Amino acid sequence: MEKQYHIGFDGSHGARRALLPGDPGRVEKIAARLDNPRFHCQNREYTTWLGELSGETVMVMSTGMGGPSTAIAVEELFVTGVRDFIRIGTTGGIALDVKGGDLVIAQGAIRMDGTPNEYAPVEFPAIASLDVTNALVEAAGALGASWHCGVVHCKDSFYGQHSPHRMPAGAELERKWEAWKKAGALSSEMESSTLYVVAQVLGARAGCVLSVVWNQERAKAGLDNPECHDPALAIATAIEATRRLIERERQKF
Repeated sequence: MEKQYHIGFDGSHGARRALLPGDPGRVEKIAARLDNPRFHCQNREYTTWLGELSGETVMVMSTGMGGPSTAIAVEELFVTGVRDFIRIGTTGGIALDVKGGDLVIAQGAIRMDGTPNEYAPVEFPAIASLDVTNALVEAAGALGASWHCGVVHCKDSFYGQHSPHRMPAGAELERKWEAWKKAGALSSEMESSTLYVVAQVLGARAGCVLSVVWNQERAKAGLDNPECHDPALAIATAIEATRRLIERERQKF
């Protein structure tokens, strides 16, 4: 196998599972929680480390921000043999009961991003793997986290969300935001929809655990609004979920 053009490596790594933070700066910190962590490759926004979990090789690779780079990561990792993907990210709360420091496990995503439209029509839902989602929920509970599981809002433009009033399309953005709120969307982020649709098309499994930074709707409502910039609990949840997936597969044989 030739090295994949964007991620910079071939299938010799031997990992079937990948943990996918967006930020390259978080990769080494996540890998340090695995056994025998070691640097593997760095190319563009894709920084990759390997480690072991329950005796199995697990990859940690950054995807960068947004759908296009996430889709490239999943496509090329799949070619190299990866079949399970768990995104570890951050998110801003929408539902009023979602607070900074909580975890959001994205069962499904609103497709406000553009990349999945080049894989499947917008009517096709962006849904996580049930196996991966269940493992994440169980792991969050075992770790004593305050967690929420449901639908998240996934967009391409960070500032379209946070400064819609200055955008020519602002009226439409604000109208849809209110719709997502009324429909019960938990939080907003930028990668889950692409991850889920691409994984579904390829025949892979994917899930997503997000650390809530804060909640702009709680701020608007005058409610207490704690901020959390430490994704340690989301990282621990993803690792524990991966451990459970490994052990369950072994029990099948």
